Amino acid sequence: MNRGIYIVANDKVIENAIALLNSIRYHDRDVSVFLIPFNEQYKKVANILKQKHNVEIFPDLDFLEKFTQKVGEIFDRDFLNNPNKMRKFVQWFGPLDEFLYIDTDILVFEKIVDILNYLSEYEFVCCDYHHKKRQLADIFSSVVKEQGIFSDRELEDVFNSGFWASKKGIFSESQLYELLQECAQHREYFDFSYKTTDQPILNYIVLKTTQKRLNLVKISDKEPGSWAGSQHFTEKEHVLYDGENRLRYLHWAGTPMIPGGAYRELWEYYRYLGETKPPQVVLPTQQESQWQKFVAQVKQNIKKAIGKRK
Repeated sequence: MNRGIYIVANDKVIENAIALLNSIRYHDRDVSVFLIPFNEQYKKVANILKQKHNVEIFPDLDFLEKFTQKVGEIFDRDFLNNPNKMRKFVQWFGPLDEFLYIDTDILVFEKIVDILNYLSEYEFVCCDYHHKKRQLADIFSSVVKEQGIFSDRELEDVFNSGFWASKKGIFSESQLYELLQECAQHREYFDFSYKTTDQPILNYIVLKTTQKRLNLVKISDKEPGSWAGSQHFTEKEHVLYDGENRLRYLHWAGTPMIPGGAYRELWEYYRYLGETKPPQVVLPTQQESQWQKFVAQVKQNIKKAIGKRK
């Protein structure tokens, strides 16, 4: 059985991709990793990751292009303005029988592919607190509850689309296209407030096609957090801890990855692991504007949460 990791990247996210792969290889020298090109500008990142970490390019680029074209035909451009953002769906038709998907704005702190062991009992595995903190925000609108599209129990299984595992055979290519058609015909189901393009659609597909789902944070109350927006994590020997519990991974979802930002020094450690760190020039106005944008977004989220409780 082929098991491994997929990432989606292009040259624009080369620095993050290198940091991620450095962290993966730090804990696991042998796991197979495949790069799914986000667009045509991927040759530089592919070459570097191949040389440094033996990362392979997704082998069926013709299928990747065919899928992207099909997605573009299914969705109106005012619904989905960039079909390439859906390319992570091709993992179900790739070379790996069991796979873990990881966004490039993540670092891992363990032999992360071991999460795939849970797929002996489950069809889909994730590891995040979205269902508690953000709940349906950035995924579904209130319509899905009002119309009973999913049960309350099913909606407890919503997840962040940056880190998850699954396996081939859950659905066919034709079934996937049918489900995407459903999504395209019901834009009112989804919450795209913060431009989480693939996340709402991916949640819909997974909830519709799987019965055996597992969120690792529900197994134990000792499961650590993973969001870089959490400021309480402590660092020991280049690994983060949530209290006494070692983080599996850290995800900068919606958090500025800039000098002076959250856990930046840790990210730099993994980015320049095995090489000399170059001097960096920071533009204060750019750094400040990105951070202010993030803070404003957090405040807005808090106001929304308070408003819902009233």
